[in-house]
Amino acid sequence: MNRLPVAKRAQILSLLCEGSSMRSVSRIIDCSINTVARELVVAGEACAEFHDLTVRGVKSVRVQCDEIWSFVAMKEKAAKMKKHRAAGVGDVWTWTGLDADTKLVIAWRIGDRGAEDAFEFMLDLASRLDGRVQMTTDGHKAYLSAIGGAFGSQGIDYAQLVKTYGKDPKEDERRYSPAICTGIEKTRIYGNPDIKHVSTSYVERSNLTMRMHMRRFTRLTNAFSKKFENHYHMVALYTAWYNFCRVHKTLRVTPTMEAKLTDHIWTMEDFVGIADEWEARQPHEKVGRKPKAAESN
Repeated sequence: MNRLPVAKRAQILSLLCEGSSMRSVSRIIDCSINTVARELVVAGEACAEFHDLTVRGVKSVRVQCDEIWSFVAMKEKAAKMKKHRAAGVGDVWTWTGLDADTKLVIAWRIGDRGAEDAFEFMLDLASRLDGRVQMTTDGHKAYLSAIGGAFGSQGIDYAQLVKTYGKDPKEDERRYSPAICTGIEKTRIYGNPDIKHVSTSYVERSNLTMRMHMRRFTRLTNAFSKKFENHYHMVALYTAWYNFCRVHKTLRVTPTMEAKLTDHIWTMEDFVGIADEWEARQPHEKVGRKPKAAESN
């Protein structure tokens, strides 16, 4: 099989993580859109496996969790009107668990915003942590039973931070601006969380970085994901790049270096090699397979 040079393939993956669309990448690299898609699929599968194996035994003190919205093919309102709705079409939510000190994305999951996905996400997050942590989430009700079931009420210090929003009198003139936060309520749920550290600011900022660095998360454009598989693979690739390659501006190292999971900055060439190793171990028909609609990594 003819393959692009490693440097070109690394450039494709880097551009995808820097907010470029697949078609713009194909124009910049001067290659087929199918080549870009294939590199994304293979790298995405390899990065998902790599994250699953390496981000383990995280010695965290404070964890923040949140969900970020996007959609595949069409928004949920339009998808519900379809007589024959394809699997994976409609709203999708990416659940993320972030270490507040190292800024490491410990766990992520793509699915809906229901109790089942919340529980599976928390089970995955709990399996990656080493020791008791303080956790903060927003007021989403699915977290209550999910955290209790995954950690046990005696195994975690957990609090919720609920924000209230007021209506802006100039709302019609600011249609796409965020609502104004008028108050914050911190509520202890399990254990003995330190109230001064009850915050979701870091994970919300991390989700903004995610939205800015993946073109398919950009609002009010036609760059949204057309296939669930590509959405899944892009999140897997981005998470590996964010954790291992991207130097955090404040920390001056990558999140995995700060978390003592590695001792150097990884490059996209490294992940091209990991993708090649992953592909060499797979049956030919498995490459590009459709992942489960709510697979956890």
